[in-house]
Amino acid sequence: MIQKINFYVLLAGWVLFFSCTSSNDKVDERDTPTKGTIQISVDESFRPVIEEQLRVHHASFPNTHIIVSYKPEAECFRDLQKDSTRMIIVAKGLTEKEAELYKSTLSYKPQYAELAYDAVAVIVNVKAKDSIFSFADIKNILSGKQPITAIMDGKSATSTVRYLKDSVLKQGEFGKNVVAASNSQEVIDIVAKRTDVIGFVGLSWVGDSYDPKQLAYLSKIRLSRVECTACLEKDVYAKPSQATITRGEYPLARPLFYILKENTAGVGTGFMNFMSLERGQLIFRRAFLAPAKMAFHRRSGSIKVE
Repeated sequence: MIQKINFYVLLAGWVLFFSCTSSNDKVDERDTPTKGTIQISVDESFRPVIEEQLRVHHASFPNTHIIVSYKPEAECFRDLQKDSTRMIIVAKGLTEKEAELYKSTLSYKPQYAELAYDAVAVIVNVKAKDSIFSFADIKNILSGKQPITAIMDGKSATSTVRYLKDSVLKQGEFGKNVVAASNSQEVIDIVAKRTDVIGFVGLSWVGDSYDPKQLAYLSKIRLSRVECTACLEKDVYAKPSQATITRGEYPLARPLFYILKENTAGVGTGFMNFMSLERGQLIFRRAFLAPAKMAFHRRSGSIKVE
């Protein structure tokens, strides 16, 4: 009997030992702000600046892997309903009703906030006769009253399409002269070849004067001036730029939002913090968008030499 008791005690000890060892050796698969893999969806019109954000983020945090899909805004919101998509970057946040709907399925509200301010750039061929438009001109072109062919940046519901319908047409319908290219790159290619069309793309595709690729675009296209609707002075027309967005002079400005589904601090939280803090905000500024989180001002100073 004593031998049997000793055997069972020894057996229980071995089971406990291996159980603890197995528990200690188990790999924690949860991601953290500096380690792990997630999937995100990004509005295609923001692709150039988000590519740069990801490049610097991955270089700074090599153990993170953010797999990105670029697609129209409506598809990004559909992806947000999937478990596999942790974050989307789009041109609008959530309404309170939408936030509550996500809370009912996730048990928590997604985080969302503005990261920067972008613009819908109106582009024409460098040889086009007109590159200055009143706000009424833009509205008449989009509604079909002026039969100029207008090229949009996608064949489904992009943020550019939604923004122009909401902010210019006030939920009105596009005219038959409004046609869709496959993406922003194709809009630029079409406008570069034709003098009889007008294109609409996100500023981050054509606004970076330091990017050799975008400089090549600007030898074939022009950024149009659009009437300032908020200016007290009359006949003020502004090109889309960081300065005119910040001063409220360019009328087709829009926000760039993140929407994040994380109830604990993971890779998505780390990437959101990166874009919201100094380095990420500097990247937005360097891409000639207007940072939303941090203001960067040039201050004059002097050094007193004794």
